[in-house]
Amino acid sequence: MDVFEAIQSRRSMRAFTDEPVSRDTVMKILEISQRSPSGTNTQPWHVHVCAGAVRQAITDDVLTLARAGKADSYEQHDYYPAKWADVHRDRRRGVGWSLYGLLGIQKGDREASARQGARNFEFFDAPVGLFITTDAYLTRGSWSDAGMYIQTIMLAARGFGLHTCPQAAWIQFQAPIFRHLQIPDDQVLVSGMSLGHADPDAIENTLISDREDVANVAHLHGFEDADESVAAAE
Repeated sequence: MDVFEAIQSRRSMRAFTDEPVSRDTVMKILEISQRSPSGTNTQPWHVHVCAGAVRQAITDDVLTLARAGKADSYEQHDYYPAKWADVHRDRRRGVGWSLYGLLGIQKGDREASARQGARNFEFFDAPVGLFITTDAYLTRGSWSDAGMYIQTIMLAARGFGLHTCPQAAWIQFQAPIFRHLQIPDDQVLVSGMSLGHADPDAIENTLISDREDVANVAHLHGFEDADESVAAAE
């Protein structure tokens, strides 16, 4: 699989089969991902990987908290804003309702919405969970580096025929994660991730989220002169 196919075939899968992923494969993905770029080569990431009984213990404890309504807010962890600008709010709602539409969840059905949301904490049945952290004293530049590392993991996984789902939902329930994985308190959680073989029969895995037209996000400057130079050279 070339890099263009890996980028275009990567999607957030929300249903996985129970086919296992070996420790050796996970390590190969992480070894490749260690080549991810970072400012001044600080490599400010840690990755905590869970499977088997440890993965299930995290699921059980987080689901208990979720059912009891004991979620942290994203604002509490300075993760998402309390109020979104209209453009970002609309994109969030758009992908949410696209997913719910595939699953037959009607607007206002809070029980079904909560049930689907809880699937995050089952890793969508993926056999492997990853939690990417960074050192707590680091700031925005290092979080950007951690984001590039996360993207590299997801693309490397495609090279092994695997799929992923990056999950901010875990931000709301960090205590069991840190406890079960013995993550030191001088680290902070950047994202969780599910890793495994996507279920080809799951309707939710047919979701392809919309992308903004590149003309609305790319701002090019000075290319008029460059294009003239290229034309002259030809």
